[in-house]
Amino acid sequence: MDRVYRIGTRTSPLALRQVEEILEGLRKFYPDFKAEIIGIDTYGDKDKFTPISQIEGTDFFTKEIDEALLTGEIDFAVHSAKDLPDEIPKGLVVVAITESIDPYDALVSKGNLRLDELRKGAKIGTSSLRRKMQIKNYRRDFQIVDIRGNMDERLRTLEETDLDAVVVAAAGLIRLGLKDGVTQRIPFEILKPHPLQGSLAIVVREDNQELIDLLKVLNEK
Repeated sequence: MDRVYRIGTRTSPLALRQVEEILEGLRKFYPDFKAEIIGIDTYGDKDKFTPISQIEGTDFFTKEIDEALLTGEIDFAVHSAKDLPDEIPKGLVVVAITESIDPYDALVSKGNLRLDELRKGAKIGTSSLRRKMQIKNYRRDFQIVDIRGNMDERLRTLEETDLDAVVVAAAGLIRLGLKDGVTQRIPFEILKPHPLQGSLAIVVREDNQELIDLLKVLNEK
């Protein structure tokens, strides 16, 4: 396999690790698969203030990458599956969604305290509307604080502010080698995760049948 495929991705450490995970999977089928990783900053990476709850289901984290795909600057894109917009841009197709490495939401807290051990009125950082509503429903006394940024930035916010805990995807911590930092994998009856949490998505141009056939080996869903 002489061709070098150009893979578009966000530039965070987690996003780059996700591409490596896809390449590891592809090389089980195609040992000599060659790739160049093209890092693309999306509007969602630059805007650190808009709450995720306001843009869920949109192309906030995918637009610039998918535009690069449509113009031929990259051959395929790797996204966190839960970042996919509700409507995939015309001309593109999701060719594979991988099995989740861990579907749970994780609590990371100061003092390694579980949800039911946190003080009354504890401040919990998250930006997802889904997480906000379900955590607040579990304990009305919690103060839910909007936080943004990549995984490293959110964990740093926990360390450097008066937050008591943050809620993040367990899969992200695992991929970054930070699973020992998980205080609690929150039970589904308390916090039901996004249905695609922990899965990765591969997007290609719908007219590139050769690449579709090549990449669909990773499709688990």
